[in-house]
Amino acid sequence: MAKTLYKVTFLNAGKVYELYARQVASGALWGFTEVSELVFDVHEGVVVDPTEERLRDEFGNTRVLHLPMQSIVRIEEVERKAQSAIRDAATGEKVVTPFPLPAKPR
Repeated sequence: MAKTLYKVTFLNAGKVYELYARQVASGALWGFTEVSELVFDVHEGVVVDPTEERLRDEFGNTRVLHLPMQSIVRIEEVERKAQSAIRDAATGEKVVTPFPLPAKPR
């Protein structure tokens, strides 16, 4: 039997984050929702998703994420994991971290 998977969409610092988790519950802290057992893609090939890497860097060591109820946009129970995303809250466009370029010579 497959474990339940949730897609959690929430606002954080002017951006809309989309994460996947195995557990979502009302928190012991009043007004907060607990999101735990975050799910990230594990790629063993050359293709790397910069958004997934950024989310893993930010939330990879998080045991339980306590989100204020006001910041949660939506929680969906889904069949399978799709691509996680970070979007601009105003436009809805995906936020892409540009590839670092070497400094220009003086």
